[in-house]
Amino acid sequence: MSPSASCINQDLWTVAQFAGATRLLSLCLQAVLNAVIPDHVADAFSPPRSETPLLLDPVIEAIFGGLSHWDAEHFLFIAERGYLYEHNFAFFPLFPLILRLLADTVLWPMCGFLTMHGRLLLAVAIGNSILFVISAVALYKLSRLVVQDRKLALVAVLMYCLTPANVFMVAGYSETLFATLTFAGLWLLEKRFTIGACLLLGFATGARANGVVNAGFLLYLSLQWGLARTRAFSKGEGGVRYSHCVWEVIRFALTGAFYAALVALPFCLFQFYGYQTFCHPTATPTVPPVLLDLARDKGYRVADAASPTPRWCQWQIPLLYSYIQDAYWDVGFLRYFRWMQIPNFILALPVATLGFIASYMYIMANPVFCMYLGLGDRGKDRKMHGFFNPKVFVYIVHSSVLLLFGIFCMHVQVLTRFLASSSPVLYWISGHLLFQYEPLLRDERLFRPDQIQQQKTEKPGLRCAVGMCKNNQVLYLLMHWQACSVFTQCILGYFISYWFLGLALHCNFLPWT
Repeated sequence: MSPSASCINQDLWTVAQFAGATRLLSLCLQAVLNAVIPDHVADAFSPPRSETPLLLDPVIEAIFGGLSHWDAEHFLFIAERGYLYEHNFAFFPLFPLILRLLADTVLWPMCGFLTMHGRLLLAVAIGNSILFVISAVALYKLSRLVVQDRKLALVAVLMYCLTPANVFMVAGYSETLFATLTFAGLWLLEKRFTIGACLLLGFATGARANGVVNAGFLLYLSLQWGLARTRAFSKGEGGVRYSHCVWEVIRFALTGAFYAALVALPFCLFQFYGYQTFCHPTATPTVPPVLLDLARDKGYRVADAASPTPRWCQWQIPLLYSYIQDAYWDVGFLRYFRWMQIPNFILALPVATLGFIASYMYIMANPVFCMYLGLGDRGKDRKMHGFFNPKVFVYIVHSSVLLLFGIFCMHVQVLTRFLASSSPVLYWISGHLLFQYEPLLRDERLFRPDQIQQQKTEKPGLRCAVGMCKNNQVLYLLMHWQACSVFTQCILGYFISYWFLGLALHCNFLPWT
């Protein structure tokens, strides 16, 4: 095995270990914090329990109950009951489907000791923990291909394991599933396994609506590959032939439409299902009386042939998702720009700042390249490694689009989890800034653990990093907090504080959504 392959295997083991350790720590912390902090009485979706608790239900509720708050209640309800209420259709079906599958198969032997809700709660803890480890490995492989810098890729993924959206990655939310499918799909796309990438990115759309935006990667990279083939052909033939250009345009139009359709298909099918359910109901609903009472008390709509047709059914493009965001959550362009929402803008300020810094630094480093939208000739003198790699351009555009959309068209407090689960740029720019401003990371021995073990060093902290941290540079920085630069303390302080505060507040129905 070559030294580089050995280093990569070591990195993957480090990533998997750290991802698993942070999941275990998160589960333990949320259990403790949920027990010692009284739950806030929030005006959130809270359907009544119809099943009589079994032997282990109180234990599971005590340990993992903090994972079922806020929007997690919707996912668990859908997994247990299906799409009964109109506003349930804001939550896409893949994650509840996986939870139900785990509860009915892997956790089926527990059915004599746990109700369906208890098994679903256990499925959340197990499923999201496994998915997070897979997403971390996928992000490392994607980062290696895109930034082409092993050290930056490793540190970026270690930062991902401390993501400020941590609580949403461990609770009953679809963020971890979406991140796994997105990072793995983009990794396959960078490897040019396009059909496999389409399938994974399509499944990502089945988990979250913003997965549709991932079609832009397929369109952009297909266009880039087509231009590269045209340049190669023109160099080989001594000039560009009209017939070849026409063929490349036709090829891009057909393949681009096919790829985009595959990615968007789950969104379209889900909207069609919602349209058929509420615009053309075939019978009166078979909903338990206690849930019908909840619908009447809260104003939730259920599909009923005897009820008036919802107004959104008459729209030219009857999108149930858009109607729900508008009617139930008041989501729309500039609607959140109110004085009373200043605390939520402050909450989103760190991730927005990192996003804008990433875009600004990349554009300043590659102004001409960005002016040509990354489609011009890269040139021999262009830097090909690190955050300013030309391959990063499309990820910067994707991140910027999500950032601007989140600020102007969404509840801004969700921007942290929105970006943290959708784009690797947040972690790449964090790692890049750490390398730029942290002298401790300039010690090459930190990235060669086998050689450190063989050498005697006067730095006891370095031995500790080898013995305990096992090639984990982020843990090394945390253990040498006082020696870190101000920039490092700000970045790590942001990640760690949001990591912990999210667990403390979200798991007790306090405002952290």
